[in-house]
Amino acid sequence: MERTTKWELVPAHFGPLWSYVEDDEITDIDFNGRDLWITNTAKERIKVEEHGVTREFIEKFSHYIANNVSKAFNKVENLLEADTDTLRISIVHESSAISGRSVCIRKTLPTVRMTRESMISDGYCSEDILELLTNCVKARMNFVFCGEPGVGKTEGIKFFSQYIPVHERVITIEDTPELHFREINPDNDCVELMVSDGFSYTKAIKTSLRQNPKWLMLSEARSVEVKYLLESLSTGIRGFTTIHTDDVRKIPDRILNMLASRTDADRMENDIFMFIDVGILIRKKQMEDGKVKRYIDQICFFYRNDGKNTTFPVVLNGELITKNLPIPVLEKFERMGITPFSEKGVNIE
Repeated sequence: MERTTKWELVPAHFGPLWSYVEDDEITDIDFNGRDLWITNTAKERIKVEEHGVTREFIEKFSHYIANNVSKAFNKVENLLEADTDTLRISIVHESSAISGRSVCIRKTLPTVRMTRESMISDGYCSEDILELLTNCVKARMNFVFCGEPGVGKTEGIKFFSQYIPVHERVITIEDTPELHFREINPDNDCVELMVSDGFSYTKAIKTSLRQNPKWLMLSEARSVEVKYLLESLSTGIRGFTTIHTDDVRKIPDRILNMLASRTDADRMENDIFMFIDVGILIRKKQMEDGKVKRYIDQICFFYRNDGKNTTFPVVLNGELITKNLPIPVLEKFERMGITPFSEKGVNIE
């Protein structure tokens, strides 16, 4: 789907929704045909009692969005999607949404909402887990973040990619602007590629190889493009990506199922364990006070040694279960002079 990302936000066209759009504490705005719900940065989901959103406004708003992206929106073309640099908008026509026309606005701001301090204090992860993962970036390992939609996989990438050295070129590949790597890391060398109807994920990955990357950040691995991602990683490019699965130990099988043929799957199974280093599962759960807690539930390392593919869990159920890493994993840290659980990731003497 081709997306338009450079049209101007006009407050008047957002009407009663504008105050939530411009509020940096609001992350999601959802209208279900009758009720308006918002989600804030504290992960609280709140029903707005007097929202002023009428059927007439929603019709005008839909027309405004459709005009900006030059798309039809009616009973036949019943899904309207549009992106700006900071908003991801989805509208479902009432012909398909019997509860009434549904509007979802997700804000993708060029900020990192998590800090080291908040991650520890909010229970996102322990200090040991945080140090391990930041040292994995410093050791130039390849990351796959997984979890259900909306769990915060992109936020995880935004935080940990801050540890990429400023002089190492990063190429981001997205179909929706969410990573905002250049804005978050203005001193870094970065090329941002946007996928469209004429520029697929596969073509973007192949193109990136001619742009002298040191890191490749693919917003989501969904299909056959994962083959070309693995081939890129096999050349020494480092990477971040996300996939949908509910267990880090399922990442290899999930990737194999994306490949176009059984032949590709058989040929590339070993590549997964050779070129994917770290799998991270993020979960969320509703707390008694109504807030949603997001946390790192699982971490495992993948490696291939002596002809054997191995998945090695180090975090399960949010708890670090071992600091005794296998030799093939330790060697990846040692090559870069990094101690896995050293607070500052200092050089080994």
